[in-house]
Amino acid sequence: MAFQPIVDARDRSIFGYEALVRGVDGGSAGEVIARVSPAQLYRFDQTCRVKAIETAARLGLRQRLSINFLPNAVYEAATCIRLTLVAAQTFGFPTDRLIFETAESEQVRDHRHLTGIFRDYRSRGFMTAIDDFGAGYAGLTLLANFQPDMLKLDIALVRGIDADPVRIAITRGIMQIATSIGSTVLAEGVETEAEYRQLRALGVPLFQGYLFGRPSLEALEDVPDALWQRLAGAPET
Repeated sequence: MAFQPIVDARDRSIFGYEALVRGVDGGSAGEVIARVSPAQLYRFDQTCRVKAIETAARLGLRQRLSINFLPNAVYEAATCIRLTLVAAQTFGFPTDRLIFETAESEQVRDHRHLTGIFRDYRSRGFMTAIDDFGAGYAGLTLLANFQPDMLKLDIALVRGIDADPVRIAITRGIMQIATSIGSTVLAEGVETEAEYRQLRALGVPLFQGYLFGRPSLEALEDVPDALWQRLAGAPET
């Protein structure tokens, strides 16, 4: 497992870390998942959850842990979550620090099933997040059925936003929607200070991307103070 920091620009703290699977040969999450057959999805999903919790606990993670889940692999939310709860208890990781996120870009077979999963997870005290928001198959329909704790802006909206009035307008609209439904926006894939400053000016509070830290294998990297000092001139809202 590799861990990438999620930062809160409001107080310049580490909000949490996203756990990202890596291949033994160094392959990315996408490369690993591409080698998983449909029949193996459920076991793969479960194994990754346990490994993420086990590793985070061993590394002494005190912030939130964001874990991706594959909705097409979750047969029954209540049954599926049992192994996660056992892992959290076994390794001493508080369940109220867990965030479960799924990508809007994944073509979900049954949106009612996904909504049921989200609602079950929320009832257990977990935070929920929709990843790649703005680039997927579900769009606003998914959001109308379930309002997650976090909306993670798709990297396509983030890239070059500082010089693109259309991306700025779209992101401003998403911010307004998020505020209305009680969701917090996270911008992922942030690579430049200019992107950060524009997104911060739009009111985005949470950030993830190479600007703040790359995924680190079996490690929890902090954000250098020098970076925050460089960003000190960014608008605070």
